[in-house]
Amino acid sequence: MRKIINSLREVRDEMLNKVSWPTWPELTESAIVVSIASLIIAGVVLVMDISFENILKLVYGLF
Repeated sequence: MRKIINSLREVRDEMLNKVSWPTWPELTESAIVVSIASLIIAGVVLVMDISFENILKLVYGLF
């Protein structure tokens, strides 16, 4: 039991004193970058999906 308590104390100490937490502006900037990248990737996937759909319709239309 003592090992668990010591481990939890070490975790608490590390989280409070040793971890470098981002500032609010850094956090919002990162969130914006991730959101924009996600939208771009979603757009690329949408274009690929529509393209493959049309190609398959063309191929199936030949038979």
